[in-house]
Amino acid sequence: MIAPYKAFADHLRLAVRLTPNGGRDAIDGVELLAEGEAHLKARVSCVPEKGKANKALVVLLAKALGVPKSSVSIVSGDTARQKILRIDGDPEDLAKRIDGLVAD
Repeated sequence: MIAPYKAFADHLRLAVRLTPNGGRDAIDGVELLAEGEAHLKARVSCVPEKGKANKALVVLLAKALGVPKSSVSIVSGDTARQKILRIDGDPEDLAKRIDGLVAD
């Protein structure tokens, strides 16, 4: 499986495709793009207005990974479905947690 993240010295960069107004807050696994890149599929019940869906995504991922909300930030894609998130922490530990989420 191709990982939807890249490890750096003190953080991970995670590629996410967000579906706002998705009926529930959930992580739906990993999907491959046509270019061969992977992203994590996530959905939130919030509507995409005034950053509500982005905030819900940060809360969802922080809770799922067991990290503080302040450790998760959106690097790019504020107004797009495709986003890059920065998750501060030990990259090996975070990678294992993400792999565990998508394996379930």
